[in-house]
Amino acid sequence: VQLQASGGGLVQAGGSLRLSCVGSGRTFSMYGMGWFRQAPGKERESVAAISWSGGRTYYADTVKGRFIISKDNAKNTVFLQMNSLKPEDTGVYYCAADRRWPIPSSSDYWGQGTQVTVSS
Repeated sequence: VQLQASGGGLVQAGGSLRLSCVGSGRTFSMYGMGWFRQAPGKERESVAAISWSGGRTYYADTVKGRFIISKDNAKNTVFLQMNSLKPEDTGVYYCAADRRWPIPSSSDYWGQGTQVTVSS
């Protein structure tokens, strides 16, 4: 599985962004997907995840009620809709694919990362 993340950018606090991660491979639909982020000087942290069927989701407490993860298996794509963005949401966002749940930080496959910057 190869992953390509996109959709990052510069946005003011309170704004929205939608990240996308397109996967290749016929078995993409069998993988759970997760979004992680890494802020400067901090460790990578899990932000949101969705199971292969879409039936289970996970959100970090810091993004609950603001971010929505979704998955379109027909398009091999996972999305992260980010609303009410805060400066502390700034970081490089990575998508990951794994058959395990919850999606671990040691996931098998990673996208290249997309920068999200939220200005105050």
